[in-house]
Amino acid sequence: MKKTADRKKQLGKIFVISAPSGTGKTTLADILLRSRRGFVRSVSYTTRRPRGNERNGRDYQFISRADFLKKINKSFFAEWAKVYTNYYGTSKEFLGCALKSGKNVMLVIDTQGGFQIHRIFPRSVLIFIAPPSFKELKRRLAGRGTEKSGSMAKRLAKARKEIRESRQYDHVVINDNLKEASFQLKKIVTSYLK
Repeated sequence: MKKTADRKKQLGKIFVISAPSGTGKTTLADILLRSRRGFVRSVSYTTRRPRGNERNGRDYQFISRADFLKKINKSFFAEWAKVYTNYYGTSKEFLGCALKSGKNVMLVIDTQGGFQIHRIFPRSVLIFIAPPSFKELKRRLAGRGTEKSGSMAKRLAKARKEIRESRQYDHVVINDNLKEASFQLKKIVTSYLK
């Protein structure tokens, strides 16, 4: 009898990456996903409109507010949150299927969603990407050119709150240098996969 037949398939692990807007969390998550096998990225559902070259199914599952609220009522989401005027959520079914198949799942979500995931999946790993300074975060947000002054103030207030909440995360990576932050993120993830 083969040894592999006697072994139970190992469950995958959830890695949550959270950070304020403009910190580089999506870029770092994409670098990690390209460098590691056995990982999938959870594509969040959202009621917000696509930006720039975002595509449905690749960047987000773009759905109407009415459809999102129906999914909440049907307990479709493992986590969901209202962020500013839009809703975001993660499919419970997607997470379950990915984990059972042995895949590791990367979620790029805010701290509110991260805490919800950790309550349901206590073995999940929470990683916070922090800016080198609040001044630098403000500069990066302004440099994107997508924020109006009212929107910028809301994002900065939310960033202050998330940075305080990062104390409850398992790891904090400061993204002052993309290459170094990417190295630190890979090192953290690898330590959980041995």
